[in-house]
This record gives sequence, C-alpha cells and structure tokens, in this order.
Amino acid sequence: MAARPLVNVWSVSDAKTVAQVPLPHVYNAPIRPDVVNFVHDQISKNSRQAYAVNTKAGMQHSAESWGTGRAVARIPRVAGGGTSRSGQAAFGNMCRSGRMFAPTKVWRRWHRKVNVNQRRYAIVSAIAASGVPSLVQARGHRVEALSEVPFVVSNEFEAIKTKNQEGYCCPRHAS
Repeated sequence: MAARPLVNVWSVSDAKTVAQVPLPHVYNAPIRPDVVNFVHDQISKNSRQAYAVNTKAGMQHSAESWGTGRAVARIPRVAGGGTSRSGQAAFGNMCRSGRMFAPTKVWRRWHRKVNVNQRRYAIVSAIAASGVPSLVQARGHRVEALSEVPFVVSNEFEAIKTKNQEGYCCPRHAS
C-alpha cells in the first residue's frame, strides 16, 4: 500500500513537477493477489469457444463382440472378410480407429459467473498493487528510471497525436 498522501504531477515538455495532487484512496486498498488471480482466471474462461469431437467418431463400424470361447478379448470386432480390417477390434478407446474415452461434449460448462463485488474488489486490489514499485518490478516492468510510482503526467500528454519520437520520449523526460 502506498503510504504517501501526495503525488507529483510531471510536465510533458520538461522534467519539472507542475503540481501535487492527493493520492486516490484506491491506492490504500488491501492488496489481495489471491482474489485478483481467482477473478482473472474465472473471467478469462468467458472467451472460450465450445469444442467437441463428432458424436459418431470411432463408432461407425459394423462391429460385434465374438463372445467368449475364441481365446481373444471380448472387445467388438469388425465384421466381414476379404480385408485386413475384418476381425480387428473396434469401438474401444484402446483400439485403432476407436472412439476416445469420454468423448468431449459441447454442453460442458465453459463460462463462469463472478460476483460483481468480487470483480470490483479484484480491480481495486490490482490498482493498489500498481502503486507499489517492488510489485510492479516483480511483474517485469522496468520502472527504476521513474522517480515515483504511480507516475502522474499533466494533461498536456493527451495533446500529443503522433507516434513518433516525441511521444515515445515523453515519460523519459520527466524521470
């Protein structure tokens, strides 16, 4: 949790502070990575698309078990003669060209509901974590050049319309 009450607002054009604003209360919220991970995991499942194997796959043979007494397994076997396929085992998940074990179905529960309060709590917790430099660096972001986190830039930044070196270097000037 960020403990300081004020945050500097940096100018875009030069490396000077323009003003100081109070740190929003959201940065003082408790940081709960377990809640953030759970909510993200559940919500990320909502973009999945259903998949399944064909319901007839591996079951399109005229196979029947030979029964007992022939010194072979009781798995169904393909009927007929005159081809190498006749007499071969069929249908089972251990058989060549057989169906899979527990064929996948489209009516699996693909999406998850997450309570609104849990979602809000996770968002607040994630925002609060973004105000702790050590946690931000642990995620792989390079913020050691910044003088403070959260790094607040003045409204002049929105006037930059280009994607050139000027827009790219703005945060570097202020650090």
